[in-house]
This record gives sequence, C-alpha cells and structure tokens, in this order.
Amino acid sequence: MRTNLRLAGTAAAALCVIGTALAATSATATAAPASLYAPSALVLTVSYPGGSTDTAARAVTLSCAPGASGTHPSPAAACADLRKVEGRLDSLLSTTPGQVCMHLWSPVTITVDGVWQGTRTSWKHTFANACEMNHAVEQNSLFSF
Repeated sequence: MRTNLRLAGTAAAALCVIGTALAATSATATAAPASLYAPSALVLTVSYPGGSTDTAARAVTLSCAPGASGTHPSPAAACADLRKVEGRLDSLLSTTPGQVCMHLWSPVTITVDGVWQGTRTSWKHTFANACEMNHAVEQNSLFSF
C-alpha cells in the first residue's frame, strides 16, 4: 500500500513539473507580441574601387524601426531623410550645380544594403571623385558618416 502511495505521489509530482514546464513554455511563446513595425536595418559603406580589393573604407549600421539606432553618427536624422523620400535613395542625391570639382577620376562608391520597411534593398552609386560625392550628399544626413 505504501508503495502504491509513493508511486502515486511521484507520478503526481512529475505531472506537476511537466504541467509547470508546459505552462511556462506556453506563456513564453505568447508573451512576445509580433512587432508593429516593418524591419528597417541597413549597412551603409563608402569604398574606393580600383585597388587590389574593393574593401569598404567606412561602414555604419542604421536601424529605423522601432526607433533610430546603429553606429551611424546621426541615426534619427538619417532615418528622417529616408522616410522623407520613402526609401528612394536616388532622391537623396543633389543634382543642383554649385560646387566646382576637378575632372579627376578617383572613384568613390557608396552602397546601402539591407531591409527598408520590410523590403530587401541593395543600392550602389559611384562618383568620379570624393568632391563630387560630397557635393551630391551634402544636403542629407544619411551619407554623413
């Protein structure tokens, strides 16, 4: 009789542990609500192609949802610039004349890779030299790094 009671007590304890583990797993699975924001995480680079390798001279990360963050020096301003043009990166390049640059071929390439508002994006633009790049991007914060 004692053996039966001991087995019943052990079985009840085991069921209690299993029930607690299942309840904790269920609570954990439902505790994290789905994000209300589409992901926006980008890597921005500046490189000087033409050498033995096309390695990035500078690179930063930028995340815009749910809040602005990353290694970009001004993430909030950069995210605001992106939102203003709805992610159309070509729209951030200035086409207004004003700065005179030498006709020197020393290419500089800027790239943006990642996800913008849930959509995969990959963008690349090569300028003839750093002067032209600086003039084209001086009106926005996205490429100021």
